[in-house]
Amino acid sequence: MELKVFKWNQDSDGIVTLTWDDPDRTMNVLSSIAMRDLGAAIEKIASDASIKGAIITSGKANGFCAGAALDEMEGAAAGGGAPKSHEERVKAQYESMVVFNQLFRKLETCGKPVVAAINGLALGGGLEVTLACHYRVVADNPRIQLGLPESKVGLLPGGGGTQRLPRLMGAQNALGLIMQGTSLDPKTAAAQKVVHKVVPADQLIVEAKRWIKETPDPVQPWDKKGFEVPGGKPNDKGASTVFTMGNALYRKNSYNNYPAQRYILSCVYEGLAVPIDAGLRIESRYFTKLMMDPASRNMIRSLFLSMQDLGKGARRPANVPATQVKKLGVLGAGMMGAGIAYVSAQAGMEVVLLDTTQEAADKGKAYSVGLLDKQISKGRATEDKKAKVLGLIKPTTNYDDLKGCDLIIEAVFENREVKAGVTKKAEAQITDKAVFGSNTSTLPITGLSEASERPENFIGIHFFSPVDRMQLVEIIMGKKTGDYALAMAIDYVKAIKKTPIVVNDSRGFYTSRCFGTYVAEGQEMLAEGIAPAIIDNVGRMTGMPRGPLELADDVALDLAYKVREQTKKDLGAKYEAGPADTLIETMVAKLGRYGRKNLKGFYDYPEGGKGKKRLWPGLKDIVKFKVTSTTPDYVEELRKRFIYRQAIEASRCFEENVVTDPREADVGAILGWGFAPYTGGPLSVIDTVGAKTFVEECDRLAQKYGKRFLPGRLLRDMAEKGETFYGRFKPETKKAA
Repeated sequence: MELKVFKWNQDSDGIVTLTWDDPDRTMNVLSSIAMRDLGAAIEKIASDASIKGAIITSGKANGFCAGAALDEMEGAAAGGGAPKSHEERVKAQYESMVVFNQLFRKLETCGKPVVAAINGLALGGGLEVTLACHYRVVADNPRIQLGLPESKVGLLPGGGGTQRLPRLMGAQNALGLIMQGTSLDPKTAAAQKVVHKVVPADQLIVEAKRWIKETPDPVQPWDKKGFEVPGGKPNDKGASTVFTMGNALYRKNSYNNYPAQRYILSCVYEGLAVPIDAGLRIESRYFTKLMMDPASRNMIRSLFLSMQDLGKGARRPANVPATQVKKLGVLGAGMMGAGIAYVSAQAGMEVVLLDTTQEAADKGKAYSVGLLDKQISKGRATEDKKAKVLGLIKPTTNYDDLKGCDLIIEAVFENREVKAGVTKKAEAQITDKAVFGSNTSTLPITGLSEASERPENFIGIHFFSPVDRMQLVEIIMGKKTGDYALAMAIDYVKAIKKTPIVVNDSRGFYTSRCFGTYVAEGQEMLAEGIAPAIIDNVGRMTGMPRGPLELADDVALDLAYKVREQTKKDLGAKYEAGPADTLIETMVAKLGRYGRKNLKGFYDYPEGGKGKKRLWPGLKDIVKFKVTSTTPDYVEELRKRFIYRQAIEASRCFEENVVTDPREADVGAILGWGFAPYTGGPLSVIDTVGAKTFVEECDRLAQKYGKRFLPGRLLRDMAEKGETFYGRFKPETKKAA
């Protein structure tokens, strides 16, 4: 028997230790090779009388198994290498899932006691392997995660997770974990009966062998006569409430946009009513149905594969040696600057946090104190860690302290003159090799770089608020920005464990420009006379995190007004006013309603943040409401306007060479402004609908609502040729902007 990713060791007691250690991957995954190995090992364990039991563990220091090989699954979802007809693809997918589940079934019915000795994270298919074992022992390490996160990338557990986990812990607890993709630490997993025992890491194999020798039990609970599901079966008295409430919560929280969560509910409900083998077939059917859904393919691609590629620096210039930011200068200690200082110090960088007054600089450092204290209160940090991070942040007003900085990030007011001033002062203190980055969200980098003596080392590094929680960083290339600056920016973003996208210079760049269309469309709808409650409710139903009027208040109406006024000034006669311009001017200039910042915008906000906000009643005096009730068809029309408006702008950014890689367009949209994740991103929307159909629908919307919906030349060309963004602009061939 030849094994490629498992190592076989049989001791004198007849106990086999299977050590999972894929030589071609940094983390073990359930690849096709791993499945073949595991199948061969199970056959040997079951048939060899000299074998008394088996232990499955990992040779990787960082984990047991991270789950399925999604790169292989994404290819299957797209039909790569599969039969061409839809019916053949469905059949092949279902049969492969049956084989997958039969493998785990053979493991738990092999007649020999099998132990999972879990020495690191076990997620998705990794946890499902352990659930098919008869005894689970896990190392006592709070960093270890155990869970089924498939729903986060548009999938459901396909290796029996929806059947075994509810049979261990009951439907209510299992549904909470599976539908949300929540992970458990070892002690919580033991308390919830997901694992049997937690032991020190060096005792894992010792405990596994002890159990096999002293109390072996090669039969799973659900295979024993008289087994009862904890909490009862779906139709048992009281148990049905779990599914009634679960369905209601799913629809409330997701607006039925996520088929994976809906199918998970069905898998558990239907599967618990039948024996385990029938339940596994039910799971395989729903998994197959999900894999045939374009939404699943798009989510796997954008939320896992593309995000992983970009996070590893896929857009980094290959000709530049690795760089390291040891000392960082942050200009401006406001909310953004303070957040940048915090994440950088967390990554071990020395940070100079500079502001105009010592009080402002100290306040910026205090932001880190608050975040660290919160972590300590939740057991996620220690006083020693707090002291170490805070020791790396130096609040100051003295530009001399910037000497020795490898990178400067400017996070001052969105004003060209102010930014030019700090640029000159900072560059006077740093070496020619240092890079200067601007955190501007709207002002073109090429224009800002005119204040720099070294425009080739001037770059945009656009963070999102709050910095400590937002995963995306938008890197903007000015016309003169060089490869070295780009390489350092990407290396820095990787070091602080965030995902970079690279775009070319433009007003609003990519994220701010496209995000602005969602907010603007909501304001256009309001100006048309659609009731504001309908607008924001439909925005959330579309899959956006918040309604467009809510978001406008959060960003600040006066900021939007100032940006529009600056844009009018810059564009002159080329500027085209819309119905929402008058609305915003009235709200800001005439009524002083700036948004959440002064507790009055489209909504009224309670003093001190206590209580709920409510729509400002005075809106009806500014806008005559013509639409105060809806039908399903009308709601769908509004949803389409929100989604298509953003997708059109994303395609325009592609046409104008602002964004050049479809991965960055989709990932940037989801991470940057919360574009409906279930779609896979705006370009995935167009590819899924089909360019021809999308263009035809946009022409209809333009005829009805205005030329902002008109497709550009690129989309029309793609429609004529039947092309897709991911086909025409193959990501693997794209180089740095």
